[in-house]
Amino acid sequence: MCRSFYDRRPWTVRDLSCGPLRIYLELELRRLACPKCGKVKRERLTWLADNPFYTKRFAFYVGRRCRDATIKAVAEELGLDWKTVKELDKQYMREQVRRVGRPGPLGIGGDEISIRKGHTYRIVVSDLLRRRPIWFGGQDRSEASMDGFYHWLGPKQCGQLRLAVMDMWKPFRNSAARHAPDAAILFDKFHIMRHLGEALDQVRKSEYARLTGPRRRFIKGQKYTLLSNHANLNLEGRRVLKELLRANRRLHVAYLLKESFGQLWSYQREGWARRFFENWKAALKWQRLKPYEEFARKIEKHWDGIASYCQPENKVPLGFVEGLNNKIRVLQRRAYGLRDEEYLRLKILTCMLPPL
Repeated sequence: MCRSFYDRRPWTVRDLSCGPLRIYLELELRRLACPKCGKVKRERLTWLADNPFYTKRFAFYVGRRCRDATIKAVAEELGLDWKTVKELDKQYMREQVRRVGRPGPLGIGGDEISIRKGHTYRIVVSDLLRRRPIWFGGQDRSEASMDGFYHWLGPKQCGQLRLAVMDMWKPFRNSAARHAPDAAILFDKFHIMRHLGEALDQVRKSEYARLTGPRRRFIKGQKYTLLSNHANLNLEGRRVLKELLRANRRLHVAYLLKESFGQLWSYQREGWARRFFENWKAALKWQRLKPYEEFARKIEKHWDGIASYCQPENKVPLGFVEGLNNKIRVLQRRAYGLRDEEYLRLKILTCMLPPL
């Protein structure tokens, strides 16, 4: 039997505030003398946070506040040290991850994010059906780092995967083919359209270099007008675009080809999609658009990963992965960068989870 006795000094714990008043609880804790190790240990109360000077519900309140505000702002609001706020927020997010359980995805989306300057990357993998990130890790964007996700997921869950969405990065493709051979590989529409946008920008630069004098004024400063979808432009943007396309025939053709290429993902059968791509590629003849010709060759090389979207079972929201990347960038900008990688991992894994 362990001998137990009470601390004579009261233990003060901070609880949820009542309006502008802070609430503190005073209690006596028992200390236990362990007969095996000979040490004296304090009893653990389930309603206390990992930091025993705060209740668990206060820690969860801090975590909910940190979902919408910075650590500094929450620390000033509650009169706490920012390191204390950070640790309480970590406990809140760990509990969120614990409650949601281990994932068993059928479709995944993988992409890399930059965590600091100097081409330092980590990989984020999402469950496309449940629409939440499930893994953050790796040391770079190499094949070995992507293998870490499949090892974490386990061979049984890898065998259940039916779809893997990614960009046209070869290490990701090789890793998926080796660990999840039954999963169809689908290349992300937004990464492909980004390559097409880069080709359009190269055409814009070549036209600006070719022209001289006042004819340049239609092209100068109109990079994002050309790259934007026509439906997203305001009235002023559409007016400027109309003048630009009227003044330069090559940019007019390049812009129309860029706008029409998005139709590729609307087809329900691969044969129809292939016919559309062949007609789109034939429209490049005699146009002298070398960046577009290189883009067409890249699509030809990776056609299988694009045609997979024509299958009904592969109709998943392709914009979720790109939207998640934007959300992660907002988290990083709001904190002016996160140096604690474990904290960043928890922030990413819980950004789509409901609050506790």
